[in-house]
Amino acid sequence: MSSAEARRTALAAQGFTDASVSGVPDRRQLRRVLARTGLFQLDSVSVAVRAHYMPLFSRLGPYDRELLDSAAWNPTRRRPRMLVEYWAHEASLLPVADWPLLRWRMRELGDPRRRGNRELLERSPKLPDEILTAVKEAGPVSAGALERELGGGTRSGKGVWWNRSDTKRACELLFAAGELTTATRRGFERLYDLPERVLPPEVLAEEPDAEEASLHLVSRAARAQGVATEPDLRDYYRLSARRSHAAVSELVERGELEPVRVRGWSEQAYLHRGARTPRSVRARALLSPFDPLVWYRPRAERVFGFHYRLEIYVPRQHRKHGYYVFPFLLDDGLVARVDLKSDRKSGQLWVPGAFAEPGVDTGRVARELAAALREMAGWLGLHRVRVGQRGDLAPVLRALCD
Repeated sequence: MSSAEARRTALAAQGFTDASVSGVPDRRQLRRVLARTGLFQLDSVSVAVRAHYMPLFSRLGPYDRELLDSAAWNPTRRRPRMLVEYWAHEASLLPVADWPLLRWRMRELGDPRRRGNRELLERSPKLPDEILTAVKEAGPVSAGALERELGGGTRSGKGVWWNRSDTKRACELLFAAGELTTATRRGFERLYDLPERVLPPEVLAEEPDAEEASLHLVSRAARAQGVATEPDLRDYYRLSARRSHAAVSELVERGELEPVRVRGWSEQAYLHRGARTPRSVRARALLSPFDPLVWYRPRAERVFGFHYRLEIYVPRQHRKHGYYVFPFLLDDGLVARVDLKSDRKSGQLWVPGAFAEPGVDTGRVARELAAALREMAGWLGLHRVRVGQRGDLAPVLRALCD
């Protein structure tokens, strides 16, 4: 395959060549996108919009965020739960039916011999059982409420994000072990409950072994990426190299994956048998830093020639592009990047910086980017786009948005 064919194959696999939605997106479109991506990554940063909402917007355009909330956290009898939280590609929302494919990870992460688990259990051996009893009686319940009921215990770590009490750490241990799950969220605060009160009995009854589960997960990763190297496939669900290599070999033997060479790629690639390679791609999308198209930075660089690093933890004076930067997809290329912030008090989508990639048509990129930013602002309930001074695209973009 040529590198251009591989790029178009990857975009088609992620849903960027699917037919546009007529009318208001509903659960059918949510299922369609989920069938493409396999999962949505969760992240606590809300400077622009929380990460799990963006992949749907990038592929469907403006939609009611309650669509995703109801599928994940606010199910009804008429609209049952479609998504559940667990550690897949980092913290993620994944289809309820896929939860059993990670039971092996639950066993590993919940192992009392793991260092962090062992230290916690040595300090507070009764705490997990006390939490399970309290959740059974009062759930869904937050870690904060459990702290008030049971006491916080020792705190570990430095800083606001990592200074967790033993109660919170025990809740997360039980979540990782599959003994608790997220029933709903209040704001972004997780409310824990027992899996048997959240998930269907037929899902709870399944427990494939690690090898079988890894085979299914690599298959899903291959379908979601179209054409990929083994490290690409491994990263999608954060598998070990041993499990990933074994699964790839088995899928090649079954004919689900076809080894291919992509010109310009140094590593062996694998084409999923269901992958399509369109002749062209007509797409326009702002992408979250945690969109599956770009979340594995080596793949983004290999497929798109797009060197991308999140600079949240970089001191302000050393940032190259900004705090929370969104790649901009136009047709089959990543052509620009924009630092974004939702200024909800003033009702503005704030763009501190906008940067074009080398060799692009900056006039067209700026026009398309301005339209995409206005669309995103409207979706977020913001009344205007305000562009700052940083970046070579900023002057023309500011003129288009004012």
